[in-house]
Amino acid sequence: MERDPLVNLKGLSPDEYAYLQQILAVMDQRQSQNFVAIYSTRRKDPQEILLFTLLGLLGIAGIQRFIIGNVGMGILYILTAGLCFIGTIVDIINHKSLTFEYNRKAANESAQIVKMMSNPPENQN
Repeated sequence: MERDPLVNLKGLSPDEYAYLQQILAVMDQRQSQNFVAIYSTRRKDPQEILLFTLLGLLGIAGIQRFIIGNVGMGILYILTAGLCFIGTIVDIINHKSLTFEYNRKAANESAQIVKMMSNPPENQN
């Protein structure tokens, strides 16, 4: 019986777990271990994003957007005080979906890296 490579990832939602299982289904054990190692350094925890979003209510709006890679929205949030706090409140409500979307992209990028490591391009000399 093989051990679940995702067991050490903290704070996995059922949706994220199911998505990662689909990615791991086409990988062998070594690739799965490499994927989890790469993905664990890239993924964000929903609780962490929630904490950064709550800082927006204290006047430091937009940090969560910078962390998940939405630089343009982060700048907009800083300049408009979180779109007059409305955007910050919406982000508090939607912090899990924001995090899942970011983590999904990070998982796809990690899977591509693992594929490139498994099939290195041949020398073009």
